[in-house]
Amino acid sequence: MQIAVVGGGAIGGTIAALLDRAGHSVELTARGEHLAAIRESGIRLTGGWGAHVAPVQANERLMVAPELAFVCTKAQDARSAILANADLLRGRSVVIVQNGLEALDTARSALPDAEWTGALALYAASYLAAGEISVTTTGVTYLGSGDGEPSPAALAATATLLAVMPAEATANFTGAQWSKLIVNQVNAMPAITGLSVQETIEHPELRRIITRSMQEAVRTGFARGTHYGRVQGLSQVLLRAFALAPVRLAERLPLRMRARMGSTPNPGSTLQSVRRGQPTEIDYLNGAVVAEATSAGRTAPVNAALVDLVHEVERTGHFLTPAAVTRAVPVP
Repeated sequence: MQIAVVGGGAIGGTIAALLDRAGHSVELTARGEHLAAIRESGIRLTGGWGAHVAPVQANERLMVAPELAFVCTKAQDARSAILANADLLRGRSVVIVQNGLEALDTARSALPDAEWTGALALYAASYLAAGEISVTTTGVTYLGSGDGEPSPAALAATATLLAVMPAEATANFTGAQWSKLIVNQVNAMPAITGLSVQETIEHPELRRIITRSMQEAVRTGFARGTHYGRVQGLSQVLLRAFALAPVRLAERLPLRMRARMGSTPNPGSTLQSVRRGQPTEIDYLNGAVVAEATSAGRTAPVNAALVDLVHEVERTGHFLTPAAVTRAVPVP
């Protein structure tokens, strides 16, 4: 099958390499040194799903019409990437693999005449260097079409991915997006401190802030009428209990997430963006919680403070110490 992957970062590069290993013809879009390295030596994938060098076609924009496409850019880049490749994506089955709550709406508004499927990658991958990607934690990719049952296109895309990685079609994709938003609450603290996800969860004060931000996000979702999807062990019942639990008991959830990550340091996608000097997705992660809380007539002060601190690191290029973070974030 001719498959396109728009956005060759850690997530997109992993998908492209695994589909190449399965025998598909893959075209990937990338830029700068990353594009040059892939053209010269392919994508060098290592980690949880084994090692593979994928000699994929690589260009700044798609050159070949695909039978199936994946858009794997950062959330803030999705619309421009879709429009830049619209001529070859129009009328095609396209999967948008992104964090946050807006992916499907953004995709459908940018290119209404494509068959859109949403996807959430629950595996962790790191961009090591130009052309080099490592899967640090394996996991399931969830696909769906919104609030209803998965469309035929979503089921077909799931089957294609399932041949190369764990994948599952879900009837409650909107709820799954909210559950993934809770998982992504661990991303802000590494971007603020420069520490791995595991290190921030192990630190007692930072873990308390992370737990409070997660509880704030879960309560916001319930206030917005969300029915959480089953993602990575999370569920409606578990998250309701988590939202009501005292912080010492609630801390078991991020600790469980930390244990699942294993010993390989996981920087998180937001810290990876900071290290590469690129804008982060924080406005689509913790920032989405703040926006949804406002829409529900609530506040989300912990998430708002974390958004401000990530933007401070983006602006200054300097990480904060755990003590400085503790002073800056209002934890009740």
